[in-house]
Amino acid sequence: MSHDASSPLPPPPEPLAVAHGEGPHGHASPASGALAALALGALGVVYGDIGTSPLYAVKECFAPVHGVAPTVENVLGVLSLIVWSLILVVAVKYVSFILRADNQGEGGVLALLALVTSRQEMADRSRSRSRAALVVLGLFGAALLYGDGVITPAISVLSAVEGLEVATTRVHHFIVPITVVILVGLFLMQKRGTAGIGAIFGPATLVWFISIAAAGLPWIFRRPDVLGAINPIHAVRFFQEHHMHGFLLLGSVVLCITGGEALYADMGHFGRKPIRWAWYAVVFPALIINYLGQGAVLIERGEAVRGNPFFGLLEGWLVYPMVAVATVATVVASQALISGAFSITQQAVQLGYCPRVTIVHTSGSAEGQIYIPEVNRILMVACITLVLVFKESSALAAAYGIAVTGTMSITSVLFYQLTRQWGWAMWKSVSLVALFLALDLSFLGANIVKITEGGWFPLVMAAAVFIVMTTWKKGRRTLGSHIIANTLPTELFLSDVQNTQPHRVKGTAVFMTSNPDGAPPVLLHHFKHNKVLHEQVILLSVQTRHVPEVPPAQRLSVRELGQGFWQVTATYGFMETPNVIESLTLCNQRGLPVDPLTASFYLGRETLLTTGRSSMAQWRKVLFSILSRNARPANMFFNIPPNRVVELGTQIEL
Repeated sequence: MSHDASSPLPPPPEPLAVAHGEGPHGHASPASGALAALALGALGVVYGDIGTSPLYAVKECFAPVHGVAPTVENVLGVLSLIVWSLILVVAVKYVSFILRADNQGEGGVLALLALVTSRQEMADRSRSRSRAALVVLGLFGAALLYGDGVITPAISVLSAVEGLEVATTRVHHFIVPITVVILVGLFLMQKRGTAGIGAIFGPATLVWFISIAAAGLPWIFRRPDVLGAINPIHAVRFFQEHHMHGFLLLGSVVLCITGGEALYADMGHFGRKPIRWAWYAVVFPALIINYLGQGAVLIERGEAVRGNPFFGLLEGWLVYPMVAVATVATVVASQALISGAFSITQQAVQLGYCPRVTIVHTSGSAEGQIYIPEVNRILMVACITLVLVFKESSALAAAYGIAVTGTMSITSVLFYQLTRQWGWAMWKSVSLVALFLALDLSFLGANIVKITEGGWFPLVMAAAVFIVMTTWKKGRRTLGSHIIANTLPTELFLSDVQNTQPHRVKGTAVFMTSNPDGAPPVLLHHFKHNKVLHEQVILLSVQTRHVPEVPPAQRLSVRELGQGFWQVTATYGFMETPNVIESLTLCNQRGLPVDPLTASFYLGRETLLTTGRSSMAQWRKVLFSILSRNARPANMFFNIPPNRVVELGTQIEL
């Protein structure tokens, strides 16, 4: 895919080989000291979501409205479901297998989609249809993650602040205002970047995991019979006794594994190995201890703690420090989805599924750490609106599962395609992914009944994001076809220049083009109206490949065309932000002398008319026109100095 002021090219060339390094972005494995630091950072950014699930997961399973009674058999059955969900879904599926599906170190459903579709052969029509189906699945999975990114901060922070009600009922009316203030502070902190936040949140999350383990451990010693929940036979007996109600309870059990998809999406920030170390050394044991402790307190005290078994682990004044630690931890929990939303948006922009946005790199050493203010504002407004509308964490829980389980299922389908491309035997791919889908679809099915109770929200939000993505892609393709049709082959244009011998003025002119083999319309307009050319003319094409990063050695291609013309192609990965000034500076090393700070940049600015005869529906034309007008200006996106830009406008009918 190419970027310019006009339109992308058709699909990009084949990607580079997939890297299997353990460090961020496929780099070499970090040293032990660096590994510990990265693992600590991963606690704060990657595991915040799944780490705060104990605040509400067990509570929802025994809620009076739709849960089960806290009998010994029910407690052991529910705990068994939670324990084995953590083992099979998080430890086995994500930590052991899905993290292997890295696109040169990057993770997430869009990175996985890019990896699968770019390697898939398109030899016949059936494969083309299969690729289209995978693209639709991947895009909707990415869209669902935005819904997850809105719900996670709302339910996590709200459930922590609700702990104050365990100590005193006088704060009930302040729960929502306190939650809103905390959320506003969280989103305002995002401009510090993942590195800055991780440095603060990593140690805070470590304190959280130590705290929840310390709260649960005494209750396990008090009721050691709760350890029986590790035996999966209790889960089987639970289903045998409760039948359909037991199956539907999976809609609450799934709350214990929320954050698995965010774990994968944030892989590029820290690397595979630190994430695995953090899981097995800290996160997994702390979660198991706390869940078993909550089960023990339910067996011991029953109805007295049914409303909030997590804070039931504590008595008296100990509730207050735990509420404080929980509040900090839930702010951390929100970070996993927020930073994941930033990464997905950047990928979508580079892959041509999202309008240009402001991408701020917040780290000089880790390229994957970014901040996107437009996305941050949208998430903040949507998140606060959710809190004001639903008011209670239990009401939000119904909306939570749909987004999580939907994306989990889509990831499994895409992973199957990837294992086949890896050369796995059919029986191996089918048996493994069948296990994953059996779990994913069971959780998804149990959540379907919650659509009317709030589950509609992530579906509506995902549908809106999906429509924007597909409309932008189709609109850019239509626009690109129009521009290519009006592009003159380079050889013909140079022949005309040689014949007419136009006046040449001093300096360098850079014309952005999506087609490396043609003279762009903006150059033709300039030559037609101004009748002059610069002494040196550069036709610059910026392309995006289906890999996260392109090695510096493969960044630039320079070709002399004659008549003072040069063709320059700058290639970037979908996790990189194009920098035209940087690319032109590199041209000096390739035999093309140019000073980018004194060059003139010619960009096209299209005025879109929705009266054309393209195959796009009228409402899509209107939406695309609105998106195009509000996209970040090309000169800002490509880091071109605004005082060096000349824009030539044209009207295009869609």
